[in-house]
Amino acid sequence: MKKLIVGQSGGPTSVINGTLAGVYSEGKKKGFKVYGMLNGIEGLLDGKMIDLDEYFNNSDNLELLKRTPSSFLGTCRFKLGKAEEHEDLYKKIFDILDENEIDSFIYIGGNDSMDTVESLSDYAKEHNKHQNFIGVPKTIDNDLPITDHCPGYGSACKYIATTLKEVISDNACYGDTKKTVAIVEIMGRHAGWLTASAALAKDDNCPGVDAIYLPEVAFDIDNFVKETEELLKKKSNIVIAVSEGIRTEDRRFVCELLDTNLQTDAFGHKELVGCADALGRILRDKLGVKARPITLSTLQRAGAHLASKTDLEEAIECGKLGADLAAKGESGKMVIMTRETGKKYQIKYEVFDDIHKIANVEKKIPLEWIDVENNYVKEELIDYMRPLIQGEVKQIYKNGLPQHITLKRN
Repeated sequence: MKKLIVGQSGGPTSVINGTLAGVYSEGKKKGFKVYGMLNGIEGLLDGKMIDLDEYFNNSDNLELLKRTPSSFLGTCRFKLGKAEEHEDLYKKIFDILDENEIDSFIYIGGNDSMDTVESLSDYAKEHNKHQNFIGVPKTIDNDLPITDHCPGYGSACKYIATTLKEVISDNACYGDTKKTVAIVEIMGRHAGWLTASAALAKDDNCPGVDAIYLPEVAFDIDNFVKETEELLKKKSNIVIAVSEGIRTEDRRFVCELLDTNLQTDAFGHKELVGCADALGRILRDKLGVKARPITLSTLQRAGAHLASKTDLEEAIECGKLGADLAAKGESGKMVIMTRETGKKYQIKYEVFDDIHKIANVEKKIPLEWIDVENNYVKEELIDYMRPLIQGEVKQIYKNGLPQHITLKRN
């Protein structure tokens, strides 16, 4: 029996376990013994792996897995580095794979995870290793290139738009008795796909957010104050959505106005926090208004109770195709989704042959989809996002709360 190992890496999503379920179920159909690496490649280096049959031979557990937020197997942010500089790490990984007779390696993740797939598949090819390596996309940031969108993004959009509708209602309760500004900080370092989903909050019964600021457009603090002042002349209560990664013209993150010593992760990324706080202070100082910062933080990626059915179904199918590719012995490739043309939303699940064109490449919102003049997004972007949030996932409840499955750790 061939053996497959699957891992999850990077920031979790509310449907990443749906992808794991797809890998497991299809892997079993293809005749694999399926293992999970705990905490991604970092855990594998410590020899941490489990037999997934212990959890998911039970179909009820598999259904719970699909509804469980975050990464069931645990995650990591571990940079493997170049093989010529870290030969010992690569040798150790392949020794572990050989010792456990692992034939296929599937990694579910985003940009940095695809870098790991690229590095390991290249090493295997150069050193005549028999293992094959497949990438399956996941990221709420939606910034992987080639694929139309990423599993996890649609559910995060649904959560954000729903939350913004509630924030807008809450903020409006003062009416004309008090001028209020709610500034909602949404994840997005260099790409504003998530923050753009704030536009989905607008409908027949909700006026929507009043402004959206994205990292694709340079942020001018003086203009922000003036534009907010103009909005407050038209209505007393406004809501503004901002990406955590908005930067000034000189490339400074706005959150650095509060803290110039931001910590960095293993990949050298600054850990962004405080954008809404900084802007709230500026508005209070300049305009004397009640300005409340709201940071969605991890809530937007863990909201399985608001998962999009479309998103979950796509996550599962991507996992299944990943297992199918592993069974065929493919390597250095990633599962992608292609949107078919036409009015009805339809997705084709395909394979992109060259992981090198995906790893470490960020996809940003096309500028022609951004209404720069009005600090908003255009209909083309709304039309792109709306199909991704359709449908609801029926939760399994006990004692009034949704049930999840958790990993048993020693």
